[in-house]
Amino acid sequence: MAAEYDDFFYSAQDGLRLHARVYGAGNEGALPVICLAGLTRNAADFHDLAIHLSQRARTKRKVVAFDYRGRGESAWDKDWKHYDVIVEAGDVMAGLAALGIGHGAIVGTSRGGLVTYAIAALRPALMRAVVFNDIGPVVEGAGLANIRAYLERAPQPKNMADAVAIAKATQGSAFPALTDADWERSVRAFWREDGGRMAPMFDPALLNTVTGIDLNKPLPVLWPQFEGLYGVPMLAIRGENSMLLSAETFAEMGRRHPKIETVTVPGQGHAPFLETAGLPTRIAAFLERVDH
Repeated sequence: MAAEYDDFFYSAQDGLRLHARVYGAGNEGALPVICLAGLTRNAADFHDLAIHLSQRARTKRKVVAFDYRGRGESAWDKDWKHYDVIVEAGDVMAGLAALGIGHGAIVGTSRGGLVTYAIAALRPALMRAVVFNDIGPVVEGAGLANIRAYLERAPQPKNMADAVAIAKATQGSAFPALTDADWERSVRAFWREDGGRMAPMFDPALLNTVTGIDLNKPLPVLWPQFEGLYGVPMLAIRGENSMLLSAETFAEMGRRHPKIETVTVPGQGHAPFLETAGLPTRIAAFLERVDH
């Protein structure tokens, strides 16, 4: 059986070895899709969506899913301060340049949406369409606190089955719609078994970027950056139980953006699993409309 994707390694501007998955490498001509994951997540989160867009959708596309530095198969940075949205945006643009991709549709989950804002500011011509997954111009402090607490306090799993049980126990109340298979797929994208021990697929120093945020102060509001995307077709997705993207902010996004489509995913929190709830079909249909 042919490989479902190609591993692509490239060098960042500072020489760090970075990784991306390329699905449908031969699917030239259609608008390519660029997938950007959440804070501690990686390219594996987009596997099923990428398979749908590159193999099953009516228009078969090239899909590139990036591992930021310090995540997935990318090298860890010796200086954790480089785990920064602007640096990560530069890394993504370097990867796209190495692949010869000059424009595309970006799918950004959580932090991936913030990286998308940065790319839009640095290279607006790259943006042909945007899919924001549970990220908006206002990030709720309570949601960020929830993420930080989970990362700081989640117990170390003994094995993969234990990791699934911990994920369900700590996050299950926000995700009643998920099946056991959904949980296992997510956990296997987050943990690897290394020498009989479970290791997360990210540099633990990454947590320094979250612990340093003062949640007693208002978080930056990104409405000006959002307004900069008014000319770009947008699909915005929100988990019904999300604590990071409020229903009020989501509604305001719908009122302000002239080319936006919105989807609320029932029974899921932050952030919806893009391979569930019919989202691959919905995203493929959105991209078809962008094409025409």
